[in-house]
Amino acid sequence: MTVSPPDVIRSGYAELVVTDLAAARWFYVDVLGLVVTAEQPDALYLRGFEEYLHHSLVLRLGSVPALARLAYRVRGQSQVDAAARYFASRGVPVRRVPAGATLGIGEAVRIVDPLGFPVEFFYDAEHTERFTQRYDLHPGNAITRLDHFNVMVPDVRAGHDYYRRLGFGVSETIEDDADNLYAAWLYRKQTVHDIALTGGAGPRLHHIAFATAERHQILHTCDMLGALNREHHIERGPGRHGVSNAFYLYLRDPDGHRIEIYTTDYYTGDPDNPTVRWSVDDNRRRSFWGHAVVPSWYTDGSVVLDLDGRPVPVRASEVREAERTGVVVGADGFAVATEAGTPRSVKLGNQL
Repeated sequence: MTVSPPDVIRSGYAELVVTDLAAARWFYVDVLGLVVTAEQPDALYLRGFEEYLHHSLVLRLGSVPALARLAYRVRGQSQVDAAARYFASRGVPVRRVPAGATLGIGEAVRIVDPLGFPVEFFYDAEHTERFTQRYDLHPGNAITRLDHFNVMVPDVRAGHDYYRRLGFGVSETIEDDADNLYAAWLYRKQTVHDIALTGGAGPRLHHIAFATAERHQILHTCDMLGALNREHHIERGPGRHGVSNAFYLYLRDPDGHRIEIYTTDYYTGDPDNPTVRWSVDDNRRRSFWGHAVVPSWYTDGSVVLDLDGRPVPVRASEVREAERTGVVVGADGFAVATEAGTPRSVKLGNQL
């Protein structure tokens, strides 16, 4: 008998291990402006201004910076049981956790998924005040909500197939003519992605992304960091992606975890939403403006822990996008991908 996968709604929350909670609070609360739902001696529970669930990010004190958990919300408490049945039928060890094991979260199911990541499926969660129209509380760079996770995996095709079996749609990919898959963007909510798979040594966390309502809020974060003489926290951007069309900024927190601030992607909710397929040799896939990508963006990622807090072994990837950039950097600092000296053109919807 075929066992159906759980009905996942969206990416729900992430838990990061940080080594200095005061420094993390400065970065995520004082600079990024996330709302503090709860604070404990060893943990912070944070959310965006439009979010009403208890949290979308947990920062927990530990000895080594790491990803402790990614969590997806499912469509009702019955789907938590569906998750347990589905993964058990596939031979994946299932761990049930009682309500309150994570503050504000109800009874849930946790697994280490086939890609090596600790993942929780939950529905019940404590509700908090939604601050959508509390403009008196919004900072100039107000973050609205969690948008997506991005993870580094040595086999993107395997990750793509796993998430497709879970019912995720595919919005965009990066490929080559030999059918190698370098990256994939997959979704359950009606945006470009809830999870992105980036080829590289893994399993590792590449980044967690939060959305803002407008581009100027991302620019305000840059100005804040500059005014504080903390501009070194900016790793890449601001800029516009080719993939997703989103305006972006990549930051590194005090422990080195990568955070993306993200806005203005597009709707994917129709059942026949087309997959945009980018060539790995088209430089505008990563930066629509043609900027070269800093090497750390391809090489660095956060350690992943298993359900017992032990680091998950990392495997190397045989397919590395960074080796296929084909980038020429001009005197103005902009980069243009070329083929036989001819600039590449871009057409949304079919990049190969």
